[in-house]
Amino acid sequence: WDETHFGKMGSYYINRTFFFDVHPPLGKMLIGLAGYLSGYDGTFPFQKPGDRYEQHNYVGMRGVRLYRVVSSWLALLCFSVQMLELSKSLPAALLAAFILIFDTGCITLSQYILLDPILMFFLMGAVLSMVKCNSCADRPFSASWWFWLSLTGVNLAGAMGVKFVGLFVVLLVGLNTIYDLWDLLGNLSLPLVAFGKHLLARVLCLILLPLALYTAMFAVHFTVLNKSGPGDGFFSSAFQSQLIGNNLHNVSVPE
Repeated sequence: WDETHFGKMGSYYINRTFFFDVHPPLGKMLIGLAGYLSGYDGTFPFQKPGDRYEQHNYVGMRGVRLYRVVSSWLALLCFSVQMLELSKSLPAALLAAFILIFDTGCITLSQYILLDPILMFFLMGAVLSMVKCNSCADRPFSASWWFWLSLTGVNLAGAMGVKFVGLFVVLLVGLNTIYDLWDLLGNLSLPLVAFGKHLLARVLCLILLPLALYTAMFAVHFTVLNKSGPGDGFFSSAFQSQLIGNNLHNVSVPE
């Protein structure tokens, strides 16, 4: 059923038809982009699970251009987190990667039009970026430190932009940041000005940057979906007047 739902959302993006959904837009926009780049024209109705795609070019949305590429990166990210930062053990890293590679659930998820592989990619990316940034703690404000801190913020925005369950990794990074700042505050040899710089850097990269990217996703969402569709009724008359094909299109609506 989920493939039917998210496949239809991808078709809406290709057709630029406005809709309303409970999830943030990033994952569905990527699904629509994958379909568009692979030649899918957005005409398949996605009425019920099990319908045959027939001549419709669904391959790009279902796997080759997006999900299998993303899923293949999951094992690499898992290996990197274990090997480079956490256990620093090659056998442990290989075991973790192989468990993920041969996991039936992960294999199944990677074969259908679903948000979960994209979500897992950003979740793992956020964890990897966080631990890499921690490894640069002895070189604060260096280029690599800024890179990994900023990339953590980007991955947080990606996780939140796919599903709200991405807030759990925001909680993880937040607790790690609080621990780091508390540790810095307890360092009596660190001037308060330097601590203020650390605090400002984390606010900039882990709060303001993710919020800006998250807001930008919705800006793209509303820019692309400029035609009337099944989601019109959830919004105000003033908003509906901006949608092409709506009965109120270009009608002057009082505030």
